[in-house]
Amino acid sequence: MLKGEANSLLHQPPVTTTTPSRERTTTAALRNNFQCWEREEKMKYVLVTGGVVSGLGKGVTASSIGVLLKACGLRVTSIKIDPYLNTDAGTMSPFEHGEVFVLDDGGEVDLDLGNYERFLDIKLTRDNNITTGKIYQSVIEKERRGDYLGKTVQVVPHITDAIQDWIERVARIPVDGKEGPADVCVIELGGTIGDIESMPFIEALGQFSYRVGPGNFCLIHVSLVPVLNVVGEQKTKPTQHSVRQLRGLGLTPNLLACRSTKELDDNVKAKLAQFCHVPLSNIVTLHDVPNIWHIPLLLKEQKAHEAILKALNLLGVATEPNLKDWTTRTKVYDDCHEIVRIAMVGKYTGLSDAYLSVLKALLHAAVARNRKLIVDWVPAGDLEDETSKQDPDAYKAAWGLLKGAHGVLVPGGFGDRGVQGKILAAKYARENNVPYLGICLGMQIAVIEYARSILGLHDTTSTEFDPEAKNPCVIFMPEGSKTHMGGTMRLGSRRTYFQVTDCKSAKLYGNVTFVDERHRHRYEVNPDMISQLESAGLSFVGKDETGSRMEIVELPSHPFFIGVQFHPEFKSRPGKPSPVFSGLIAAACEPKRTVMSPSYGHSMLTTNGNGMCNGHSPIPKAHQNGNGFKSSNGSINGLYTNGVYVDGSL
Repeated sequence: MLKGEANSLLHQPPVTTTTPSRERTTTAALRNNFQCWEREEKMKYVLVTGGVVSGLGKGVTASSIGVLLKACGLRVTSIKIDPYLNTDAGTMSPFEHGEVFVLDDGGEVDLDLGNYERFLDIKLTRDNNITTGKIYQSVIEKERRGDYLGKTVQVVPHITDAIQDWIERVARIPVDGKEGPADVCVIELGGTIGDIESMPFIEALGQFSYRVGPGNFCLIHVSLVPVLNVVGEQKTKPTQHSVRQLRGLGLTPNLLACRSTKELDDNVKAKLAQFCHVPLSNIVTLHDVPNIWHIPLLLKEQKAHEAILKALNLLGVATEPNLKDWTTRTKVYDDCHEIVRIAMVGKYTGLSDAYLSVLKALLHAAVARNRKLIVDWVPAGDLEDETSKQDPDAYKAAWGLLKGAHGVLVPGGFGDRGVQGKILAAKYARENNVPYLGICLGMQIAVIEYARSILGLHDTTSTEFDPEAKNPCVIFMPEGSKTHMGGTMRLGSRRTYFQVTDCKSAKLYGNVTFVDERHRHRYEVNPDMISQLESAGLSFVGKDETGSRMEIVELPSHPFFIGVQFHPEFKSRPGKPSPVFSGLIAAACEPKRTVMSPSYGHSMLTTNGNGMCNGHSPIPKAHQNGNGFKSSNGSINGLYTNGVYVDGSL
């Protein structure tokens, strides 16, 4: 039924051939159907694109827009479009694409979906990440079934239609725990305008803006306004060209979000408005900030929400944005001065995005305790004896960072590179009562180290590192696939049951009987060795529903020594830090004296709760890198890393 027809029927007198109660029922039912129709049609879409260069912060911008709209009383969902042929991010190297973020349903997706979940406190699905591979795969499957029988299957209209249908379908999936679809769907298009691989999506989104109609679609273009050091002037030409290219592809921006090191000058904004055909009030500056929690506040200050709501015809529906809690949390973080140092021991230490969610979880826990977080990146391979011969300076530096930390974290990973260094880090933390958290591989490392050092099983290892190991304490999971890599791990939300009520991890989770956390692994602790390990002092306090798969291990005699098979970082939120990360930070903040084992050949190290190491304050000098607020694919914003404070993205 057309909207006009429904309106006319609603205003017609009731049918006289029915009873009065029947008349009222008929009219009420019609009105209810019409209201349902209106609710189904009111889905609004905000598209975020990027121009000039990559790494401008589209993900953070899209997340911040979601926060702002949510603060206006609207329900928000998100979609990330990645124009690569992989069907998901599961098989991509961290060096290529940063971390793989895991969802409750087991979806291995782009790390920007982690930004969406953290900022908006929602739970997305694997379908909220669209890739070229997924779209082409779905169209080819339809073609093979005969859905297009007699047709020549082409990019236009079949691929572009599939993209639009996917967006409309996924946008209606509730992700905030409430029934019914959200009010607004924020879509981020990955890549940069002009990329060849993005063209089918650009065409589809141009058609989509026409398909949903005016008042239901708002385009925000994130672009760069650089400052040339030679002249010190903000240059608008890159943005002008980017917008001209965007308009030539059939998309017209409603707002410009301009990345720059400082606020845009008034004359620069006026120039952009004139040449980009965007109202002056719809040009916002996203300049460098101390941390990305400021970005929603920046948008609010510049009344970006009013421009967005106006474009979506929601001014009469939305309320004034309430960002009180967000503002308070941001101020608390800015005011943190007392520090806590965590040594991150891994093999991707040159690329912070590889451990993005871990860093976020550490930050959430540190801010909750009013501590400024310092992350010391320790390349695992540099801790090994071989490095002491080949590169003594790197060896000394790595051990210096490890010894200077208040806590040690060994994150997840794959492959055998740096494994011995991770084992040494776990041994150091265990022997010197330094708080230790091992995640996934980090838990397995802790078990291997304990079996070698305490049980005397010097040849024990994981079959991941030595498939022919005669005495492995970590084995390949029986249900895993050894022929296919993509999507064959133990993935997604799984339940862990506490076996011991009086243990640290159970207390951290609030003394519950079980927890649901997200997993991503192919290997597990060998169940045949559990009794031997527990007899030697380890305690496997968390297991799966079968009781044969180890999920949480603790060393009861240690102040804080915990390993978890799952990835708790994926469910950490600002204001709702992960319990085990909170435990690590709390233990790391305790005043203590750390003494190196003589076997390492290093002198005694003394630390206190204020972060003084060997009489030297570790508080580094602030460093402005000139590109403060960057995308999640950039540097770590607001964290001290290896003695340098990096402004940028968290």
